[in-house]
Amino acid sequence: MSFEAEALTFLDGLYRAALRLTRVPADAEDLVQETYLKAFRAADRFEPDTNLRAWLFTILHNTARNRARDRAREHVTVDSEAVDRAADSGPGGVDTPESLLLRATLGPELQAAIDALPDTFRQAVWLRDVEEFSYAEIAAMLEIPIGTVMSRISRGRRMLFDRLKETEGFVVSTRRA
Repeated sequence: MSFEAEALTFLDGLYRAALRLTRVPADAEDLVQETYLKAFRAADRFEPDTNLRAWLFTILHNTARNRARDRAREHVTVDSEAVDRAADSGPGGVDTPESLLLRATLGPELQAAIDALPDTFRQAVWLRDVEEFSYAEIAAMLEIPIGTVMSRISRGRRMLFDRLKETEGFVVSTRRA
């Protein structure tokens, strides 16, 4: 299988991660597109027989981090009339197949609890528990020590547990299998 063909097999997972990072479908699509562009341009630097999926997720996270940093530097102007019109029109978000699938799979209580996590914890928990990356792979992707990854996952899971315990009608089992 060619490098490009193998890389494209990870498209859905990259999009899910991008959507978690950006929370906006169009931004997630742009982030994934930029990730693949960078990966294809750097294909000669990829070491065969290493984890292509982890390499792509690392590019995705680095690109997202760079975009966030660049956006923080941008000067923002606000059109107060547009803000007022948007507030008056109410929520009008369009559900994507991805968001519908995630909502159906996770359930509303769990989805809300995950969405409520601070970004650093949500990223670590998502990469470990949903995308099933190893601690070492997550550390490389996020460019943080492995101990920090373990701590963020532990704290993020605790926050999820606490939030779900507070949710009326949501049963949380503390028994271990």
